[in-house]
Amino acid sequence: QVQLVESGGGLVQAGGSLRLSCVGSRISRTVFSNGAMGWHRQAPGKQRELVATINSGGITYYADSVKGRFTISRDNAKNTVNLQMNSMKPEDTAVYYCNAKCSTDDYWGQGTRVTVSS
Repeated sequence: QVQLVESGGGLVQAGGSLRLSCVGSRISRTVFSNGAMGWHRQAPGKQRELVATINSGGITYYADSVKGRFTISRDNAKNTVNLQMNSMKPEDTAVYYCNAKCSTDDYWGQGTRVTVSS
């Protein structure tokens, strides 16, 4: 059973930075490297929204709200996807979820909480 585990969440002041990591286990490097990875977030009382994605070729996508501040990257040798978050804002406060889309399968981590104080 594929598992995704996020880490790196915590409390940060506005203007600060956090780096989130997601490590896949029970998944081959081949399957992981061919999959599209993404970060989503869900703030209290709001629906989950897409933050950033990176496909197997390294092409990235960012939501307008984080463009220029967040950077998604992947290390296929380590089955890892990262999200570097800079210049953070209170509206970035949410639980951040790692997602892997591999073939017809869709996997989700349990989330890591990020709180940005004003």
